[in-house]
Amino acid sequence: MLDLIEQNCEKVIASLDFSSLRNKRVLITGASGLIGIHMVSVLKMLNERYDYKMDVWCWVFSDVDTNFAPVFDGCVVLKSDLTDSRNIESVANTLAETLSGFDVIIHAAGYGQPQKFTSNKIKTIELNTHATTNLFKLLNAEGSFLFCSTSEVYSGINEEGIDETRIGTTLPDHPRACYIEGKRCGEAICQAFSELGYKSKIARISLAYGPGTKSNDARVISNLIDKGLKNGRIELLDNGSSIRTYGYISDIVEMLYNILLHGKQAVYNVSGNSRVSILELAQKIGEQLNCEVVVPSSESVGLSGNPKVVNMSIDRYLNEFGNKTFEPIDVGLTNTINWQKKLHGIECEVAP
Repeated sequence: MLDLIEQNCEKVIASLDFSSLRNKRVLITGASGLIGIHMVSVLKMLNERYDYKMDVWCWVFSDVDTNFAPVFDGCVVLKSDLTDSRNIESVANTLAETLSGFDVIIHAAGYGQPQKFTSNKIKTIELNTHATTNLFKLLNAEGSFLFCSTSEVYSGINEEGIDETRIGTTLPDHPRACYIEGKRCGEAICQAFSELGYKSKIARISLAYGPGTKSNDARVISNLIDKGLKNGRIELLDNGSSIRTYGYISDIVEMLYNILLHGKQAVYNVSGNSRVSILELAQKIGEQLNCEVVVPSSESVGLSGNPKVVNMSIDRYLNEFGNKTFEPIDVGLTNTINWQKKLHGIECEVAP
């Protein structure tokens, strides 16, 4: 089933110049997540097919899902709690023996699922603050750091086309404050290290989706597909009027690597270009799965603090790097449905 991830990574490699990564030592945190697994897969493909000779280290919190185990072949896998400074100190001591740190650190650790990042709020804050500070200590003086932030830093602004000069209006008692404030503080930490001469980039990511999720993924698209596969119908929690801009995973990873390797600005919005309501999204999935979409007759309450609009401007990225071709959402959804069918052992009938 990893062929779907490989296809995504081939697109990314064909789109960018990765030559500056040859012979580098790279650390990716959150390496088993949707974004992390693709970031690792790109580097693994560069090593295997193009002899890049990178030393790739992958930090994960728990055992790697058996579906993904082959991705980590040839990588150094660190399995421990990133928020425990003793674990980072242990890695620092190992690096000291080689007289060199990391040339590149991609900090993608953190929960992208609201149910998860609100279930352990202190841990969520620490992953983006305490861990971020400590990771900079593992970076070589001339190294590069990419912090994966989130569109949620704009929470409270119910507008479309928000650019990087804006920031949200929520307070620290917001239901998602652990995630929102943690990411904001992580960004401030990166800016502070930049003033000390470190090369750091911040990517505010909006709603990545695609092959590479786990069977228990509870994000909207995964949840809608699972409902259709398991129940033969998709029941929404509310009227589905909230607006979202989803980014297919190969587009997101391409943009992240481009920012890391070639970006001139400190902060970038990263997303796709598929503006849809949750209802429209459910209907697209329902059409592909041939199942009905049910909207509740009375207004139900969705997740606490769920934003009404998630739609950022990516003009800064496009103005710097030029226009790019985004994966159409219908194609992206087909690939994602096929992935989740394979997770559930269902034969794929939807053509990619």
